[in-house]
Amino acid sequence: MSANDGSIRARALAAAPSLESIEPGAPAPSPDESKLALRSGPAGAGAPGSVDSVTQDDSGRHEDDGQADQTTSDAAATSLYAPRYRGLTIGAVALVALVAFEALAITTAMPTVARALNGLPLYALAFAGTLAASVVGMVAAGRWADTRGPAAPLRHGIAWFSLGLIAAGLAPSMWLLIAGRVVQGFGGGLISVALYVVVGRVYPTQLRVKVFVAFAAAWAVPAMVGPAISGAIVEHAGWRWVFLSVPIVAALAALLVLPALRGLGPASSADTGLSNHEQTTRLLWALLTTVSLLALHYGGQQRDWTALLWLLPATAALALSASRLLPAGALRAARGLPTVVSLRGIGAGAFFMTEAYIPLLLSQERGLSATWAGLVLTLGAVGWSTGSWFRGRTTQARAPQRFLQAGMAMIALGIAAIAALIDAHTPLAVGVAGWVIAGLGMGLIYPTLSVLMLELSPPERQGVNSSALHLGDAIYTATALAIGGSLFAALLSRSHTWAYVCGFAIAFALALLGLALAARVRVVR
Repeated sequence: MSANDGSIRARALAAAPSLESIEPGAPAPSPDESKLALRSGPAGAGAPGSVDSVTQDDSGRHEDDGQADQTTSDAAATSLYAPRYRGLTIGAVALVALVAFEALAITTAMPTVARALNGLPLYALAFAGTLAASVVGMVAAGRWADTRGPAAPLRHGIAWFSLGLIAAGLAPSMWLLIAGRVVQGFGGGLISVALYVVVGRVYPTQLRVKVFVAFAAAWAVPAMVGPAISGAIVEHAGWRWVFLSVPIVAALAALLVLPALRGLGPASSADTGLSNHEQTTRLLWALLTTVSLLALHYGGQQRDWTALLWLLPATAALALSASRLLPAGALRAARGLPTVVSLRGIGAGAFFMTEAYIPLLLSQERGLSATWAGLVLTLGAVGWSTGSWFRGRTTQARAPQRFLQAGMAMIALGIAAIAALIDAHTPLAVGVAGWVIAGLGMGLIYPTLSVLMLELSPPERQGVNSSALHLGDAIYTATALAIGGSLFAALLSRSHTWAYVCGFAIAFALALLGLALAARVRVVR
């Protein structure tokens, strides 16, 4: 999903510890954290260790008053819409819903955009460029949020995200549109990590899985109306307004979420183990990753020996830079956090690569309008929200690898069903049903992996590891799009059928790889 690309769901949250997770002798929360906690944080009024709880006996309250306070505290700890969380919850969910609309709307409109700008060979780069640029934003946001607080990276992310959309909407050529998408991707990378840190800093442990579920569910309404609205805009007002309308809503979402973050400064123990020099080095590795991904895609567009001059160094540089940005062992799926990061990237790569080509397949090969082609994305997103709702009704203690295995199997099945639509005799219902199943699978694995990341991260590393989780999304998906897009462009002039088959085969193989690796998840308790 753009905005990680927005496609990569902000959908889809963590940094400082709740009081129950602070080790004896750990530093106390900083003053600005304490002020926020009294208003909206995990140590707010009535929470363990708060002003209310330590002065209750001295105030001479009656026993029934204490029971009432405890009931209020318990309710606040189990509801996202308790007074202390209500404003932030609404604002954050609104921002995720905006990203959802942007992702599905632009994916729906992109076939029309590519034809209008004579850029069909660059179709995949319009998605991969956004993801590649998001890598830089994610790396910057992780350290930025841990040391300065998440409000600044979130504010800047919304601004860059909107600027990129405006540039893309006004672009006179496909290359300039891609440049706007690159700027948008940088902003999306800042947003995605900053939101994770915001939720981890404000919400107690028992509410985090519900937050992840709420974020995924925030895709439901945009999923139902986004593709239809996008199709109608494309057909009646022009594709440019699909890009230009989103920044207006982004400004409104910012007005909701940013005021709730006043007073939320850096984590009380914001030592991530990275010096300024090391953080600068990570940013340079992120830039190399972005350049390598773009070079990999560009090299794949060449049709002579010069392709090797791009592909070989780009592949080597990508492998090197990714190994420096992701947790040690992620590229070989070592047990624990490395496997969590890898599985997130593998699942995202399989799903979003397929999703990017669905509107193109249905409009180009099946003759559907932009509105009807987008309806399939709508149903897949509804499936995602349904899967997340189901996942939220269970507990993490129930063998998380089972949810991951089931989710990866569903994604593989959905990709196979979409690929079957290449044959003109296959009923559309087969592909539609398959994509709903794939969405259900993503709804199972995303909240599961997000919570696993938090459980495997010490509080002072949650920002950096949230960044790594999103980096895995972007790097794996952008790489899959670069490889698949290069094969698609190479085969398109010879056989549309084999062009689609190769792309979907790569996505299917990724889903099977995720299924095989899911059992390697291990939670340290």
